[in-house]
Amino acid sequence: MRRVLTFAMVCCLVLAGVPAGATAGTIADTTADGPVTAAENNSTTLTLLTYNDIQTAGAENSTLPKMVTLVEQRRAAHGNPVVVAGAGDQVSPHALSPVSQWRAPTEVLNRVDPAADVIGNHEFDFGLDAISNVTNDSEFPWLATNLVDNETGKAFDGTKDYEIVERGDVTVGFIGLLDYGATYGKTNVDFAAEGITLEDYTVDGPRTAEMLKEEKGVDVVVALAHTGVPDAKKLAEADDGAIDVIAVGDDEIHYPPNVTSGTIITEGEARAEYLGELNLTVDTDANDVTAWNGRLIDVQNASVESDEEAARIIEEYRGEVSLDSVVAESEVALDARFATNYHEESNYGNLVTDAMRWETGADVAITNAGGIRSNSVYGPGPITGGDVFNTLPFPNTVTTVEVTGAELKATLASQIVTLESETGQQYGEEISQQVSGVQFEWVPHEDAHERITDVYVGGERLDEDATYSLAVNDYMAAGGSSYPLADEPVLNDTGKLVATTVVDYMSEQGTLDPQVEGRMQRVDAHVGTELMVSDGNGKAVFRLDAPDGFDGVNGTYTLVNGQGESVAAEHVVSTDDAVVVRFDDGDVRSLTSGRTTELQLYGGYDSTTDEFVYFEYARLNADVTVWTFDRAQSNGQAAA
Repeated sequence: MRRVLTFAMVCCLVLAGVPAGATAGTIADTTADGPVTAAENNSTTLTLLTYNDIQTAGAENSTLPKMVTLVEQRRAAHGNPVVVAGAGDQVSPHALSPVSQWRAPTEVLNRVDPAADVIGNHEFDFGLDAISNVTNDSEFPWLATNLVDNETGKAFDGTKDYEIVERGDVTVGFIGLLDYGATYGKTNVDFAAEGITLEDYTVDGPRTAEMLKEEKGVDVVVALAHTGVPDAKKLAEADDGAIDVIAVGDDEIHYPPNVTSGTIITEGEARAEYLGELNLTVDTDANDVTAWNGRLIDVQNASVESDEEAARIIEEYRGEVSLDSVVAESEVALDARFATNYHEESNYGNLVTDAMRWETGADVAITNAGGIRSNSVYGPGPITGGDVFNTLPFPNTVTTVEVTGAELKATLASQIVTLESETGQQYGEEISQQVSGVQFEWVPHEDAHERITDVYVGGERLDEDATYSLAVNDYMAAGGSSYPLADEPVLNDTGKLVATTVVDYMSEQGTLDPQVEGRMQRVDAHVGTELMVSDGNGKAVFRLDAPDGFDGVNGTYTLVNGQGESVAAEHVVSTDDAVVVRFDDGDVRSLTSGRTTELQLYGGYDSTTDEFVYFEYARLNADVTVWTFDRAQSNGQAAA
C-alpha cells in the first residue's frame, strides 16, 4: 500500500526540537480511524547521514576532512542509532588521480565508516578491472543492485546486490541503483562485451526492496541511487512503499529532504559541501517509517575542525606532486564553472583547447564539457598546478585523430544536447563542449535543417571533403560523451595528461588573458544574406528582416570574420518587421582581406516564440559579403 504523507512546515518544528532549516513530515497507513501515528506503535528513531559526489574534494584539505569531523560530531549528538551511507562518484575525478587514483578518497572515507556506497559512473574512471581494487581498499561495501553479471545474475564482480546492517533495534537494508546516463552515457566501459547488463532501476529497485522487507525482515530500506533527482522521483513513483529513503547522487544539486509518492528523497550537491541528515521514526513491528525530519548541513560553514588523520592522508598524497607551485599569473578570472562550460563558450575552455592545439599542432581541438571540473573560478592572480589538476582531474591523455570536414561537423553537432535535471539546472538545448581552431554557429532547435552552420577552420570556410587533424582526449577518441570518433584513425596519442599539457602551456605563456571570442555562436534564426560595398569611409547600414516572434532588440550586434575578429555596431533600431544595424565603415573594413570577404552578423532579440531558461534572449544571424574598393584609386583610374 502506498503511504500517505502529511507535510509540516518548519515554523512548527522548532518547539519539537527539530534543527533550524529542517523539513519534516508524517508517513502513515490510512485506516478507517485515520492516520496511525508513531506514538501508537513500537517505534524508535534512526538517524541517516548521507553524502554524494565527493569527487574533486578528495584531493583537497578542505571540505572532506571537515565532513569527516562533522559525521563524528553528528553521530555523537544523537542518543539513537546512526547509520552513514554514500550515493556514488566518490573516488574520482580529483587532482590526485595521476598519483593515487582512488586511494586518497577511499582512505579518507574509511574513516567515515559508511554502511554502504553505490557505484557511480566516476568509479569506472580507472576502468572496470579497477573496481575490484576500489572495493578491496574500502572497508565498506559498494553496491550495484541493477548492474548484473550475466552469468551469476548477481551484481558484477567486486560489488554487492544489497547490504543489511543492524543499528540498535533497527535493521536497515541498502540497495544501490544506477540509470543509463550514469553508466553507458558517462563511461567508456563496454558493459555488453564484459557480460554485464544494466537492469531497469525502476523494476530492480522496488523488487529488491520488497524482498528485503518481506524475506529479510528489514525495517528500513534506503536506496542509494546514482541517478539524479528526476530519475529518483521516477523510482519513487514506481515503488509501492518498500523503499523508505532515496539518497541521490549524479546531478549534484541542492535538494533538501522532500517526499515523492511517500518516499523521502534527498541530495547534497557535491564535493563534500553538504551532509544530509535524516531522523526517521521507525515502527519496528510494521517495518516502516512513520515520521521524519531532516536537513542538509553546510559543511563549509560548519563550526568544526578538519579531521587530522583525513587531512594527513590528503597532504601526504599532495606532497608527491607539485600541486602548490605557481605555474602562471592570470590577468582575468578563469571560469571553470559547470553553468558556463556545459552551455556556452568559456575563457577557460578556450585556454584548455588552445593548449591542446599548442601541444599537438592540430588544426582543431575539442574538449568535452564534463572534462572540466571543480565548478569554480580561479584568479585573477597566481594559478597553481593544483588549480589546473582540480579542473582537469581525469587521467586522460591528449590524442589526435583524423577527420573529414563532414565528420568534424558531425562531431560538433553531437554535443548539442538537452540535459534533464531539476529546475535551476534545466537549460534547454546547449552546446556541451569547448573548442579551438574552429568557429561555427549552432542552432538550438531540433527541427532545424542544419544544427551546425558557417564552420571556419583556421579562418577558412570548412571543406567537407578535406581532412583535418583533431586534438581530443583519449576518452573522447574512444567514443566517450557520445563523440562519434571511435572509428577515426589515430594520428598520435601523446601519452601526456590533458592537465599536464595545460600546465606546460600556462608556464610557456607566463601571463594568461584568455577571452571569450565567439568561437561557438548560438543562432535561433537566420535572416538572409546581405551585400555591402565598402570604401572605408562613412557608415554601413544593414536592414534585416525581423525573424518570426521578434519582440524587440536585446543584446549586442557584431560583425565577425573567419578569424574570429569582430566589431560592434554603432547603433541598432527596430520596427515590427525589420532590424536596422549601423556600423562604422572603417571598422567593417578592418575585418576584410582581399576584394571580397565573408562576414557574419550576429545580434540578440526578445522572442515570443522561443522559450529559454539559461539564455536570456534569442539570437539572429545574417551572412554578409563585403566588396571593398579604394575610392581615391577608382577616381584616379576614372580621370586617366
